[in-house]
Amino acid sequence: MKILVINSGSSSLKYQLFEMPTQEPAHTGLIERIGLAGSAISNHADALREVISSLSREGIVRDLEEIVAVGHRVVHGGEDFADATIITNEVKEKIKALFSLAPLHNQISYTCIEVAEERFPNAKQIAVFDTSFHHTLPEYAYRFAIPKKYYTEQGIRVYGFHGTSHKYVSSQAMKYLNNPDAKVISIHLGNGCSMASVKSGKSIDTSMGFSPLSGLMMGTRSGDIDSSVIFHLLEQEGNTPEKINNMLNKGSGLFGVAGFNDMRDVHKATLAGSEEAKLALQLYAYRIKKYIGAYAAVLNGIDAVLFTGGVGENDKLMRSAVCTEMEYLGLVMDEDRNNNSKGKIFEINTRDSAVKILVVQTNEEREIANQCFSLLANAGDDKS
Repeated sequence: MKILVINSGSSSLKYQLFEMPTQEPAHTGLIERIGLAGSAISNHADALREVISSLSREGIVRDLEEIVAVGHRVVHGGEDFADATIITNEVKEKIKALFSLAPLHNQISYTCIEVAEERFPNAKQIAVFDTSFHHTLPEYAYRFAIPKKYYTEQGIRVYGFHGTSHKYVSSQAMKYLNNPDAKVISIHLGNGCSMASVKSGKSIDTSMGFSPLSGLMMGTRSGDIDSSVIFHLLEQEGNTPEKINNMLNKGSGLFGVAGFNDMRDVHKATLAGSEEAKLALQLYAYRIKKYIGAYAAVLNGIDAVLFTGGVGENDKLMRSAVCTEMEYLGLVMDEDRNNNSKGKIFEINTRDSAVKILVVQTNEEREIANQCFSLLANAGDDKS
């Protein structure tokens, strides 16, 4: 069964082709800098059309009809979607209704769905939502302390994001630990950053909330901020809700403090003597450390802390900054292991550390393919 997985980011499009149930992809690819200055590809629709054309042109797929399903990563599914879902017109309308809650992603996913429907008219289009994994949060974790009507009438609550990644890496950690009941803190660090406390494979709490804006400091997002700051800014001449929303989502985080949203550039600026870049790194690591402490309390102990995502998997300096002076919680890093270990999953803690510190390579595309395959297999069983 050939399943094409589309994972669209704000300026990128990753894709993998799987011959299920084989776990290694038959083909992978990435288009970056979509819509940015100097890019040859101006939008995600053109990017996906190019991907699909290349599959035929390069002989990777002899006939597009071979592709049975297209799996789409969709960031926000609201309260409606707890599992992978076959996309219908009703599902598309619900995705569209959530555009404002995930402004950098949901509209792009919707566009890719429409292109895939056009090019693969007989394939099943399946949505895998980043919010789905966090449907196991208890009510006291997902409700805000505001009048109930805002939840019941407008759905204002914690939804959580990066769930596809958190689910995949936490399951890999549980297998590695040989402990299905493991208490794991998953730290996903990329341009977007979030954490999740996971117990026995279920999300218990997570740092992103109503939208992907809250929680950790990110590439261009502020993360947690005192809400009164927003009201203060609204009182300043020339500010509008739209301007402030844009500043918090696209002009803050590493970019707002250091002038760069790419962690590699922030490190370079720090080495060049930039005090603002140095401060950005301190802010970034400090926020993560605070959440580790909070989630240790939520879980009543930790078996493992894991790093994943582009920064989490590759930035040994940030991993070290986060894990320094964490002995009280049982985290003791081995700097030699941190600097030299490689692989899809490896330990960077000392031999006698009470808590494992793991680096786990995420694979959202594989997780999406597995969920699509399971959904189609179960649908086949139901027909029989």
